[in-house]
Amino acid sequence: MTTQHNSNTHASTLTDLFQPYAMGPLTLANRIVMAPLTRSRALAGDVPGPLAVTYYTQRASAGLIISEASQISQQGKGYAQTPGIYSAAQVAGWRKVTDAVHAAGGKIFIQLWHVGRISHPEFQPGGALPVAPSAIRPAGTVHTSKGKEDMVTPRALETAEIPGIVADYRKAAQNAYDAGFDGVEIHAANGYLLDQFMRDKTNQRSDVYGGSIENRSRLLLEVTDAVLSIWSADRVGVRLSPLSTFSDIDDSNPAPLFSYVVRQLALRNLGYLHMIEGNTGGPRETGRDLDFKDLRQLFPNTYLANNCYTREMALTARGNNTADLIAFGRPFISNPDLVERLRRNAPLNELDPATLYGGGEHGYTDYPFLDHTRA
Repeated sequence: MTTQHNSNTHASTLTDLFQPYAMGPLTLANRIVMAPLTRSRALAGDVPGPLAVTYYTQRASAGLIISEASQISQQGKGYAQTPGIYSAAQVAGWRKVTDAVHAAGGKIFIQLWHVGRISHPEFQPGGALPVAPSAIRPAGTVHTSKGKEDMVTPRALETAEIPGIVADYRKAAQNAYDAGFDGVEIHAANGYLLDQFMRDKTNQRSDVYGGSIENRSRLLLEVTDAVLSIWSADRVGVRLSPLSTFSDIDDSNPAPLFSYVVRQLALRNLGYLHMIEGNTGGPRETGRDLDFKDLRQLFPNTYLANNCYTREMALTARGNNTADLIAFGRPFISNPDLVERLRRNAPLNELDPATLYGGGEHGYTDYPFLDHTRA
């Protein structure tokens, strides 16, 4: 359908970025997505608390909220005060969030997370080693109760243990359903467990989960199928970061690996593909031989683009139809009414990096709205 307009109309007013978008059974109010953002403010037992209810409800004008990553088990935890989705108390805490977001007219998916080797014995049941596809220590440090500590060498999962991991994802998907979410996103990006299995820098296994592209992708696809036993495909998304080296990860030949993965996800008719284009939170151009436009062509449903998008980049992406939805991360932290600010091209609140992780309402629920009565 062609929109009639005057020749002097600004191009930005013609965009459908702020118009409703049909994603399977869901009608999103606009094409702007709040990306998953770890904020480390969960209560005892990794339960989302009343501040989380306020925080997400303030941002319910996003077309879709993807919650902060939430561990599927205690073993899946790698950071202090991150919420889980494996206990009854966590489900009850999240239910208050989803009810409030829905009452405000929003839509919210939960991101399912297992960090794999990006953890520390302090976070593990019984002080055990973190698990991974292979016993390869990641470079870097982890924040524990003692401060910054070096990452440890993880324990390689036994083949016989892997069905238990898949079962944890299935149970988490059921818990997400019980908590009232509109859908789930499987976190297979940023160097966490599913990404660790896919990439050859971190996967040196010789069983059916290692070696070939098909084998290294097996766990992600088994997890996806487990989630699909609970949710209809049009309410499931997967997040990928083919070129990211975040969490000390890489692959020697990402183009064929991720082409295979995207084709397999397309066969499952998932609702969306959430793609981190470039290096997570960093350069979009990496010099690697992989074109995200090619990956988009392999996936027939909603393509969600992420990584340092600005208003102008989002308008251009929609103008060129290089993405269906655009995810914004940090701008949503400091701008609860980001959609309206982008619509008006209004100034954005400045982010306070000192309050990103941990703490209380300061830097979490006290950023001002354009219309101060909203706050």
